[in-house]
Amino acid sequence: MYAVLVTLTIEPVLAPVAAAALMEDIMPSVRSAPGFIAGYWMEPVDGRGLSMVLFESEDEARAATPPAVDWTAPGVTIEGTEVRRVAATAP
Repeated sequence: MYAVLVTLTIEPVLAPVAAAALMEDIMPSVRSAPGFIAGYWMEPVDGRGLSMVLFESEDEARAATPPAVDWTAPGVTIEGTEVRRVAATAP
């Protein structure tokens, strides 16, 4: 299993519009990606956001990582992405 980690900044005044784009556009697109297992989008703190999306394989994770897939939303700037192998899990 592989995780896509995305760090981003959100303009506070556009946060409601960005949240709507996440729910209506980004999440459905990511959920439909091959190998998708689960996704977690943390609430922003001080304009900084973080997400973690899990995929079955490294290739599937990389194929769903911005900029390969459009994760854009108004007022959102993606600061960085990483793909990492999940070393351990706990239920």
